[in-house]
Amino acid sequence: MSNPFGEDASSIKVPSTKPYLIRALYQWCVDNGFTPYVSVFVDPSVDVPREFVNKDEIVLNIGPTACQSIEIDNESIQFKARFNGIPKEIYIPITHVMTIYSRENSQGMSFPVHISPPEEPKESKDNRENSKEATKSHIKLVK
Repeated sequence: MSNPFGEDASSIKVPSTKPYLIRALYQWCVDNGFTPYVSVFVDPSVDVPREFVNKDEIVLNIGPTACQSIEIDNESIQFKARFNGIPKEIYIPITHVMTIYSRENSQGMSFPVHISPPEEPKESKDNRENSKEATKSHIKLVK
């Protein structure tokens, strides 16, 4: 079946629905007086207070009474919040959001999180191979 725009359907990159669903569920919670919570997979790209991370996960209240200046765009969730009275700026890549739900009734949505480990720079791999060669002994046993 041909695409009406003349493009191969397999070559069109479709934007993720995840940020739209997160914004919709956030708004649904706020509109209905519920408290929106997100659970987040934490790695170095996530900026949250590490002392509240448990097994690479943190659960955060992102309701209007808990955070200020919240922005949920297609790439991230950003806001300011206090943790034990200390103000912090929070940064969560959308890719790391595992769940958004209402605290009061647990209604919400879970998302798959596909985080690939950062690739090791090729340069360091080559350097490591060269250093292995450099540490090989050039002494030969002569009988």
